[in-house]
Amino acid sequence: MLHTVLRRRAGGESVEQIQPDLIIPTGKRKGHSPSLASIYRALAERAKHEAYPEAVDQAHADFADLNSGALPDARIEAGALTSR
Repeated sequence: MLHTVLRRRAGGESVEQIQPDLIIPTGKRKGHSPSLASIYRALAERAKHEAYPEAVDQAHADFADLNSGALPDARIEAGALTSR
């Protein structure tokens, strides 16, 4: 879907013109068009990834480490939980 938006925007069309032609392939809204907000969010996420590719890759690596148990769990001291 994003590839189609990028290709058609390069051809001079606006997102508002492209949106009705897009179709969601799976999920709860299967067969419907995505909202304009969803399209703009996807474009913003792509722009962020292009602007800071190393930061995005590091965040993905940190998330994978967190889920695999490679990073230690956060520990809260018992004294920090009591109110003063």
